[in-house]
Amino acid sequence: MPVPEIAESFTGSVNRVTLGATKDGGGTRTSIVTVGGARNMVYGGSPNDAGEKPVIAMDVLDARPDDWPDALLEPYKDVLDSPGDWAKKCVEEYGAELICLKFEAIHPDKGDKDATHAVKVTEEVLKAVGVPLVLWSCGFDEKDNQVMPKVSGAAKGENCLIGTVTEDNYKSLTAIALADGHFLITEAPLDINIAKQVNILASDMGFPLERIVTFQSTGALGYGIEYAYSIQERQRQAALTGDKMMAMPAICDVGYESWRAKEAKLADAPGWGDAADRGPMWEAATAVCLLQAGVDIIRMRHPRAVAAVKGFIDQVCQKNNS
Repeated sequence: MPVPEIAESFTGSVNRVTLGATKDGGGTRTSIVTVGGARNMVYGGSPNDAGEKPVIAMDVLDARPDDWPDALLEPYKDVLDSPGDWAKKCVEEYGAELICLKFEAIHPDKGDKDATHAVKVTEEVLKAVGVPLVLWSCGFDEKDNQVMPKVSGAAKGENCLIGTVTEDNYKSLTAIALADGHFLITEAPLDINIAKQVNILASDMGFPLERIVTFQSTGALGYGIEYAYSIQERQRQAALTGDKMMAMPAICDVGYESWRAKEAKLADAPGWGDAADRGPMWEAATAVCLLQAGVDIIRMRHPRAVAAVKGFIDQVCQKNNS
């Protein structure tokens, strides 16, 4: 006997956000990406309530990484010194719908590069690919306040997603994102109350709630994923029950967190299997878990993991639409 579908009615929904600007919209992108729009929990109710398909943003660093394991470096070994070529490879060979340009080398402990470097890299990547960009700061407040306004200006008119802003450091980048027409990433440390507070602070500065994407510190498989899952699920529930301050799409950083795990990165681990397989599997499993909690944009790194997760997304969305 078939199990009847149980559909729960909600009063709210997740905001829809469209990233990127084509020529008609005043930008130079050749494609745009829309996320959000869900009116129910993941897999819940009618397929019409599912919203937009989740998307993957592939990471490109602004300089050659010095802490990536060999299994992760291998797919990019010929482009690591050129962010533009790196981004192009992600789009043309690995099917990236978004590029997340991570400004790692501007951090005082990781190169201390200046705004001139960051602007040059931004322009290089914008020229190399036509997909929308996520512009991600280094996380050192003083340096981000110096550099990220210049990055924002270099990408003005492209409707990028830029961040991150926190409860203690939100004013500068929020104002710049508003002036340059970008979308904003608000960050919280796995705390739904702080997440709401950062959104309120950005809103109080006149930033539209409909142009915000939220980021909760991501936990990888075996390293706090249960907390990350719970927070993402609670955020979706808050949006669906009508909380406008929590109705934003969500982004998570699966690539960075997954490849920090020793199970993913250790090459010499007898009994754990080949590192070339183990790392991508760890990243893919983390991503799939968080997708089921309601995440809209997944930052990822290894192309094999990206392919696996894209296949999962396509299968789920095909079933929802059948």
